[in-house]
Amino acid sequence: MTTISSTAPPRSASGARGGVIRSIGIWAHRLAAHWRRRTTIKTLHELDDHTLRDIGLTRDQIETAASALQRLR
Repeated sequence: MTTISSTAPPRSASGARGGVIRSIGIWAHRLAAHWRRRTTIKTLHELDDHTLRDIGLTRDQIETAASALQRLR
């Protein structure tokens, strides 16, 4: 019985097509991140001032907090 093994790395998209696929992936990732950030901001704006104070935020800090949270993900 003969065993054949290949040490060649798997093929990946290369050239112009690979660049387009990579660009679409980057664009999709950024769009998803934008949607998550906007959802976070909307959710925080729906909270009352007392609840925001409990978590250590004021209304004028919501967008900054959402951006900081996005960077942590």
